[in-house]
Amino acid sequence: MTEKKRKANHYVDNKKLFDALVVYKQACVAADAEGKQFPPIPPYVGECVMKIATHLAFKPNLFRYTFRDEMVSDGVENCLQYIHNFDPTKSQNPFAYFTQIIYFAFIRRIQKEKKYLYTKHVATQLAEITNITSDQQEHDNGKYRIDTSHGEWSQEQMQTFMEDFEKSKRKRRKKKLDNTERVS
Repeated sequence: MTEKKRKANHYVDNKKLFDALVVYKQACVAADAEGKQFPPIPPYVGECVMKIATHLAFKPNLFRYTFRDEMVSDGVENCLQYIHNFDPTKSQNPFAYFTQIIYFAFIRRIQKEKKYLYTKHVATQLAEITNITSDQQEHDNGKYRIDTSHGEWSQEQMQTFMEDFEKSKRKRRKKKLDNTERVS
């Protein structure tokens, strides 16, 4: 494959992105020296960040999440927050810099969504227990009773998810305690 064909396959030109960031960084330094606000981020840089986030969301280990749009939004937002921290003297690879920021934003979103799903499953289980144990009077016609019963497979999936979530939470807590004991 020739060099020209290989370059055509890349969706972000790292060199061009680096050059745009250097110009932007110089403008930020000049604005800071004058006590002015930072200039707006160049459209090309914004496009590149958006492309990186969108393409990263389609990686095999990430593309099946239903909240993929939220992941992309979080990644772009974090890049815009930390764009000023990019130091052209330390690295000439803004693609890697933004990819790492976006990836960790994705991980945080996945953890947040799993926590939300765990809470939802616990609430569903409690509603089922309440429904089963609540007394029904003779005059009750069941009109206001909520049917929260799930199929056997669904209950197993919920239970497995909850056990895995609790196990990983205990593991993180233990690791955190171990790290604080080492520091002390």
